[in-house]
Amino acid sequence: MALRKDNTNIAEDLKRRIRVLCWVMTSPQNLHVKTIHIKHTWAKRCNVVLYISSTTDKSFPTVGLNVSEGRQHLTEKTMQAFKYIYDNHYNDADWFMKADDDTYVILENLRYFLTSQSPKDPVYFGHHFGRYLKQGYLSGGAGYVLSKEALRRLIQKGNNTKICNNVGENEDLEIGRCMENIGVKIGNSSDSLGRTRFHCFTPELHLSGDYPSWFYRFDAFHGKNKGIDGISDYAISFHYVKPNHMYDLEFYVYHLRPYGVTSGHQNLNQPAH
Repeated sequence: MALRKDNTNIAEDLKRRIRVLCWVMTSPQNLHVKTIHIKHTWAKRCNVVLYISSTTDKSFPTVGLNVSEGRQHLTEKTMQAFKYIYDNHYNDADWFMKADDDTYVILENLRYFLTSQSPKDPVYFGHHFGRYLKQGYLSGGAGYVLSKEALRRLIQKGNNTKICNNVGENEDLEIGRCMENIGVKIGNSSDSLGRTRFHCFTPELHLSGDYPSWFYRFDAFHGKNKGIDGISDYAISFHYVKPNHMYDLEFYVYHLRPYGVTSGHQNLNQPAH
């Protein structure tokens, strides 16, 4: 039986026009337990992909930074990763996506969303928490994407320890504090119906809405969203995805089709909704 040949012209055109560098935060102990499955699934759709660890592994390959492993070093590891990207890959992309090694990302939907955004704006997008800071901050696990201008400001201004804290275990909060201090805004990533695109948990948990109590306290914006009507049809990311479920999502997103039903094509001259 011949394999189905999808028409990917629109997705391929977006990949050429909207260049996304993905970097995955990982560690030596997770490399062949978690990260290898990202490499075999969604990461191949990035324009550039980097695996950031504390040890260089040329066969994978990983970029080894001079940072100790452990939660208490996550902020330092993140800041050094963005510095490495700025020094070595700034001109290779227009958007820079950070993800954990248990995050699943649908790159086509990310690029579609970014068609209505400008990399020249000081902005970053992700799942918005409304605690601790005036503008809140973005969940690290759900992944977040920086514009080219946001990355430039982060590196050129964020190396001042009076402005940005370069150490600590709460990476997403400290990055959020730094962004607020350097004038990088949190952009609205919900669709026109208020549905979420970046997700802190698995698809199953967001569908059931059986969230932990802390989530309602932190997510002041979309915490009550749940079920099919709460998740955007063009969702971008999910977190806490187990290695075997990476392949489940690959199948559901890229292979499973209901016979006789054709999904509507979006007009790329209109803003992503």
